Amino acid sequence: MNYLAHAYLSFNKPEILVGNLVSDFVKGRKKFDYSPGIQKGIVLHREIDHFTDTHQATRDAKEIFRPHYRLYAGALTDVLYDHFLAIDKNEFTTESLLHFSENTYRLVDPFIDGLPEKFQKMFPYMRQQNWLNNYQYPWGIERSLAGVVRRSAYMTESETAFRLFEENYQHLQACYSRFFPAVKNFVLEQLATL
Repeated sequence: MNYLAHAYLSFNKPEILVGNLVSDFVKGRKKFDYSPGIQKGIVLHREIDHFTDTHQATRDAKEIFRPHYRLYAGALTDVLYDHFLAIDKNEFTTESLLHFSENTYRLVDPFIDGLPEKFQKMFPYMRQQNWLNNYQYPWGIERSLAGVVRRSAYMTESETAFRLFEENYQHLQACYSRFFPAVKNFVLEQLATL
């Protein structure tokens, strides 16, 4: 899952949200530098990632990208899941996605000075360009896929990924539809035990 899904699956719990968003920037024992609530968000993020990577629908979606992108197929699928979440009328209307996005930035803001430096540098761009809201648009996905390439060590282009997204849109949406209710229930169960 990418930023929108991790934020959404935090269910408006501020410290869980912060930990869920910064987890990829926190390595090893560094998680203990944060409050217990943020630590729970970091752990939750990792549990979500494991659940996502091992779900059959995700495996099916990744097969579209694997011949061209190998191990990065999962990262690309994560971005596309955010698109399908953004347009999922069971979860968001256009107005509520915008409100959710703005509320997420507002909830993260008070914590920003204590967060990993890379996240601190990225967050103003996320907020100014409204990444969370823009996942609903094909051009937002195109930009996000390009961002995955920029941050990767071995990918050189994202045009093929975007073309495969467009060509396999219905199949990818069906994978998301099989997957998302399961991960949502999984997270609710995890939150009850954290």
